[in-house]
This record gives sequence, structure tokens and C-alpha cells, in this order.
Amino acid sequence: MSAPQTVSLIIKARWIAPVVPENRVFEHCALVVDKGVIQALVPQEEADKRYDAQQEIFLGNHLLIPGLVNAHGHAAMSLLRGYADDLPLKQWLEGHIWPAEDQWLSEDMVRDGTELAMAEMIRSGTTCFSDMYFFPEQVAQAAQQAHMRAQVNFPVFDAPSAWGQGPEDYFRKGLALHDDFRASELVRIGFGPHAPYTLSDEPLTRIATLAQELDAPIHIHLHETAQEVSDSIEQYGKRPIQRLAELGLLSPLTQCVHMTQVDEGDIELIRDSGAQVVHCPESNLKLASGFCPAQRLLDEGINVALGTDGAASNNDLDLLSEMKTAALLAKAVAGRADALDAHSALRMATLNGARALGLDEHIGSLEVGKSADITAIELSDLPSQPVYHPVSQLVYTNCGHKVSHVWVAGKALLLSRQLQTLNERELIGKARWWAKQIKGQH
Repeated sequence: MSAPQTVSLIIKARWIAPVVPENRVFEHCALVVDKGVIQALVPQEEADKRYDAQQEIFLGNHLLIPGLVNAHGHAAMSLLRGYADDLPLKQWLEGHIWPAEDQWLSEDMVRDGTELAMAEMIRSGTTCFSDMYFFPEQVAQAAQQAHMRAQVNFPVFDAPSAWGQGPEDYFRKGLALHDDFRASELVRIGFGPHAPYTLSDEPLTRIATLAQELDAPIHIHLHETAQEVSDSIEQYGKRPIQRLAELGLLSPLTQCVHMTQVDEGDIELIRDSGAQVVHCPESNLKLASGFCPAQRLLDEGINVALGTDGAASNNDLDLLSEMKTAALLAKAVAGRADALDAHSALRMATLNGARALGLDEHIGSLEVGKSADITAIELSDLPSQPVYHPVSQLVYTNCGHKVSHVWVAGKALLLSRQLQTLNERELIGKARWWAKQIKGQH
């Protein structure tokens, strides 16, 4: 009998839902990790015989899942959580959010807000997030430092902002940022054209060309409201997605965020282009933007990922909560109780998110050879009992606060509910300081 193989980490858990293979839950098994990569998923007794771990963690009442992928957000806007609630999107943006940003946006605000958001995401099981906001270099640096995986999309508008004077300036700074993080294992830089209604044809066409050349993602708000669609028809004689398609902007690299206003032609364009859809149900409900027909899109073979949007319009970044809302909403919209079942909701928040971000070869499922991006949820408390189906329990009960451990590439970001790479007390202090400054102008 050969000597046990030395590995860095073994995690033994009551249940493991690896997402691949589909719809499976393994009991009393172990994940074997070495050098940040998953080496095996085997019964616990077999792990004891075959491996000698430098660290072993036993989670007797826990479910292990792939780290969650939050495919759309504005992390720094956590500092505007609750600042302007219960307002329609246009009034919320133009009357409150944009004026606050005009006054307060800075490198320090973005850094502090992003760290606050990352702490909240880690504590609720998210290991990877896609972000679109100003001062993206601060977001990228914060993610790298906290050892969190991120797709950071630099903003592009026709108009000037605190970060740039216009399209040329945005491109110059964004492409420099892309070069700075080209070799990063954790951070990928993408294009973040804000929306079709804030950009003219020329910069959109340039993004389409550059994204193909660099194999870089394009992350865009699209078909978020009925007004956006009707305004586009009035101005351009076509729906926003048709305009993007004609400009060459729709491809598998394109991540279409929201898509609450969808007709048959839109579905056909998305399907034929291979573009991704990012569904943000709680933000869309809160802003009364409409309903993304998630199950219909999935039935058409379109990849649908899940995002929280920013905390200013959600108001939390708990992707487990988002999974529950997505599953319930999908049933109501489809008129079918079997729409978006629990395993499909989990896949949407893991492997589908990884696929949308072009990272599915590395993350999104607990498979041998993939990065050890792992989340553990404890299912031992009273509201979790009894546990017949752990994935259903995960999706349909409120589990965000039950996340106990989080790893990215085998490195612990959360151990026994304690943050390892961010200082919670310091972040709360900074958030309170910012609230005092901003509230003084409210």
C-alpha cells in the first residue's frame, strides 16, 4: 500500500453539492485541496487512507457548495445603502444617487465602499463578484488585497464623471488598468459601457472591436425598464438590443444585465449571439423595473447568471437571498411551480455565473482540477430542521447568516464566521464616518 499523499487541506462535511454532476448531493464526503486546487471529492474514510493533510476541517452539520458568483454589482455603492429608497429608477438616479456621487465620489470612497461590500459578500458566501463603478483601479486593488476573485469593468459614458472626461479618457485609463492586471490570478478587467442610453454609437463600436481583440468581457445594463426600450425606439427606430447587435456588441463576451423587458426578437438575438444574461431580481422588484423571464431564457439555452446589483437598490449583497427571490419569482412569472427548481437556482448562482464571466473552466463547481473556491453553510439551527433536501433548504430558507467558512483558491477568507482578510470593526467605523458626511448634505 502506497504512503498517503501530503495535501494542504481536507474539508470533511455532512453534505457536498458540487453542482457538477448536476442535481447531486454527496453525504459524509471530503474535499481534498492542494496548492489551491481541488484534488478529489471522496468518502471521508477514503480521504483518511489516501491523504495526509496539513490542515483538516470537520464540518459535521454543514453543506459545502462552490463559492457563489455575484455577476453584477456596484460595490462602492454600499456606502449609499438606504440613502434613497422607495423611488422609481429615473427619480432615484437623477434626483438622489447621481447628485450624491457628484459631490462625494473619490478614490477613498470607492476603496472604503468596496471593502465594506466585499466583507458583506464574503460573510454571505460570495467568492467572486463582477463590478461596474468609478475608480475601478481601487476596486481591483481592494479585491486583490482581500484575495477575492473579481471581474472589474471600467465605466464608459459619453459624459464626463469624477473618473474621466469622456470616452477617450475612459478608454485610456481602462486599457492601462487592463495591462496592470493582465497577470493577476484573481482580477480580470472588462469593459463597462453603462447603458445604451448613456453612450453613442462610436464608443460602443470601439468597445466591440477592443473586446474581441483583448478577449475581454463587456458588461452593460440592458433593457432595464420599459422607458429605456420606448426611448430607444423613438430615438433610433429600434430596440436597444437590436442596436447593440447591429454595432457588433453582442457576443459570448457580452453580459446583458437586467433584461426585464424582453420580447421574442430579443430572445432570438441573445440566443443566436451567445450573449449572457445577468438577472438581478431583488433590485428589479424594488425599483419596479419589471421581471426577467429567467426560466424562459434558460429553456432557450441562454445562460442566465445571478447578481445583487448595488446595495443602494437592493439593499443587501446576500446572493443566497437572491437565489430564493429568483426561484420564487421565476415560478410566478412562468406560472409553473416547477420553474427554476432549487438545484437550478444554485447553478445560476455558481456555474452559470462563472460561465457568464468566462471563468467556468476555473470556478463554479467543485470538480477536480478547479480552483478551491468553496463556501460552507451550517444547517444545524432550529429553522433549518429537519433537513430532507439540503439544496432546497439552502435556497428556500434564509441561509446567508449561516455561512461559516469561505475559501478562494484554497485560502480562507472566512473561518467560523470570522473574516480573515478584512477588518470588520474598521470597516464599520469607516462606513459610519461616510454616512455622517453624506447625511449632512441629504
